[in-house]
Amino acid sequence: MFTMYLSSSFSLIVILFTSLIFISISSLETPKHYVVYMGSPIEADGHNSEAYYLQMLDTLLPREESERRKGVHHYKHAFRGFSAMLTEEEAAALSGHDEVVSVFEDPMLQLHTTRSWDFLDSLSGVSSSFPIYNSFHGSSDIIIGVVDTGIWPESPSFSDKGFGEIPAKWKGICMEGPGFNKTNCNRKLIGARYYKSTGATSARDSNGHGTHTASTAAGSHVVGASDRGLARGTAKGGQPGCRIAAYKTCTADGCAGSAMLKAMDDAVHDGVDIISISIGSSAAITSDYLSDPIAIGAFHAQLKGIMVIASAGNDGPNASTVTNVAPWLFTVAASNIDRDFQSSVILGSGKVIQGAGIHFSNATRSKAYSLVYARNAAAASKPTEDARACLPGSLDPKKVSGKVIVCVMPRDAIVTKQIIKVVVEDAGARGLILVNQKEKIRASDFGHFPFSEVDMTDGYKILNYMLHTKSPTVRIVPTVEVKPTKPAPVVALFSSRGPASLTENILKPDVMAPGVLILAALPPPKTAKPSKPEFGLRSGTSMSCPHVSGAAAYVKAHRPSWTPSMIKSALMTTAITYDNMRRPVTNTSGLISTPHETGAGEINPHRAINPGLVFETTTQDYLQFLCYYGYSQKTIRKTLTKATKFSCPKKTSKDIISNINYPSISIGNLRRGQRKMIERSVTNVGPERNVTYVAHIEAPEGLVVKVAPKRLVFGEKVDKVSFKVWFYGEKSASKRYHHGSLEWSDGYHSVRSVFSVNVN
Repeated sequence: MFTMYLSSSFSLIVILFTSLIFISISSLETPKHYVVYMGSPIEADGHNSEAYYLQMLDTLLPREESERRKGVHHYKHAFRGFSAMLTEEEAAALSGHDEVVSVFEDPMLQLHTTRSWDFLDSLSGVSSSFPIYNSFHGSSDIIIGVVDTGIWPESPSFSDKGFGEIPAKWKGICMEGPGFNKTNCNRKLIGARYYKSTGATSARDSNGHGTHTASTAAGSHVVGASDRGLARGTAKGGQPGCRIAAYKTCTADGCAGSAMLKAMDDAVHDGVDIISISIGSSAAITSDYLSDPIAIGAFHAQLKGIMVIASAGNDGPNASTVTNVAPWLFTVAASNIDRDFQSSVILGSGKVIQGAGIHFSNATRSKAYSLVYARNAAAASKPTEDARACLPGSLDPKKVSGKVIVCVMPRDAIVTKQIIKVVVEDAGARGLILVNQKEKIRASDFGHFPFSEVDMTDGYKILNYMLHTKSPTVRIVPTVEVKPTKPAPVVALFSSRGPASLTENILKPDVMAPGVLILAALPPPKTAKPSKPEFGLRSGTSMSCPHVSGAAAYVKAHRPSWTPSMIKSALMTTAITYDNMRRPVTNTSGLISTPHETGAGEINPHRAINPGLVFETTTQDYLQFLCYYGYSQKTIRKTLTKATKFSCPKKTSKDIISNINYPSISIGNLRRGQRKMIERSVTNVGPERNVTYVAHIEAPEGLVVKVAPKRLVFGEKVDKVSFKVWFYGEKSASKRYHHGSLEWSDGYHSVRSVFSVNVN
């Protein structure tokens, strides 16, 4: 104990001495918001206190800067540290402190933005007349913490009708603020927090993102919900019996990483069981694991037995865009469901063309408008090909105003549909027909602007009509719902793909879930008087993430003693890899999807409560992962409590990461002619203790895969068995990723592990 205090005092002296050297220089700099991460709480309470953090700042910062010396956030429950306004030199000085793991500039993260649950039931063969998610079976004690833009407490999705007393384990609060009182919380919405550093004044959600994600995960049943008449039905979350705690960390400017850390620290203290985070960095910004707020918070949450589920990102379809890739995170990709929205086009000739799209305008229903091809409406000195694609600044408003315009989205387009909408609206168009030659058409929400998206075949028909008609006209019919559509699920175009850029030896994303045009609760429009219950259709991995949060709560309700990694394994190894046509899941290009797009597949919560076997990924696995990744033993030990004994293996390499006991397998580098062995262990959680599982391998051409033993035998005293898998890249194999699966079956359960191997 004396040695620890002596070391800390010496570090403070070093900081003081260093600060005197550059104080005159740093005083000229504009301070920025930094996070100082100090690992797990330690036994010496004084080192976890706000006073200790203030002492560190006192030794470093000029006395006259009293506000900066107070810091911004203080972390003390799941992990230690603080955030403060610092200059670059001050941050560098703090990084040399013995107890500091990392110091990094506060990152600004971004949001990854009913029928879906019935669709998941249909895939698993469960009758939607008896939804598996409606029951309160053990779920009323489960608390989902939603870290997002806050919540709209008056939504009927957060009604506490039928709920009993709040679980005794709950230690959280209902923070008051303008327009948000303690009475806004109830036995369903049991807690709400906001963070003043973000500029928020209450936990109330004005954005809608947090309300939507919370109701998707655990919203109560609401009969007759719809988005302005579309997608009408009963809205419900994945586990309606769960409690919800809202943590508002995001505003219109984004989501501050320092506030995200504080929210996760609070959530662990408050007593949540699951943390749902539909937030992350963009694919262009990559932070290592000990400088990533979500990865840090999730690491310490899982040490406390709390599962953290996060969205994969919306930067698809490009490869290596997946975010939230730490192995202790459950990373979720997005798919569509068996529902689409049709917006038909009626040409002046009377021909009807069925397109996709959502719009709520009657402007073009009764009146026919002149039709103009965007290529013929180019602004002066602008390339006609730019105008054809309706790129910004390419159109002449005089040629477009008052007409419906036909734009063609090129295959290599870098603009989005929403950008094209803004371009044609600004030019004065009365409607848009978008010919999509890049992907399979999918409905997009264009609000009150008439819109229809068609494929190249129908686009050619429209252009041919215009070519042979002196004064072509068109009407765009209001949107109608179409269900069931096939195929579904299909990987969403926007869903971020693997392999993970930080390490290709962990397969990410982990699973896929519905994330396209999902109906869930929203705040009422500001113009609504009086306010009425509001629901809306939204797309993004932000929407798929809470589906998995609800599914994880469902599994936990049935298996309350299971750890986060057991729940994760169960949802991965029972995932579905076929669509509602009983064919392999495809992407929007019509190609068979790979694990870099779907992870293990589409979640199947009904199967996951009885998976047969699970892969238990332990804290030891995660610590060894950090060793293999390249962190020093000294740094890793700082992340742990003093009571935790840990040493890195003598041999460390990123190649060995493939060997941590993960439910899927990824090998980022296998040379042709090389043989690599991977080891795994599984635990029997099925009803039968004496049972044998037999292996079945699906390997692609060019990759030889063998497993030993081929049979796993469990008994009364044997509930955990290890096996080895050998991968051999044939010399004739093509240089690329090869995907397949290893499945263990006892005749009833099927335990499927997907693998991705990069042969080069």
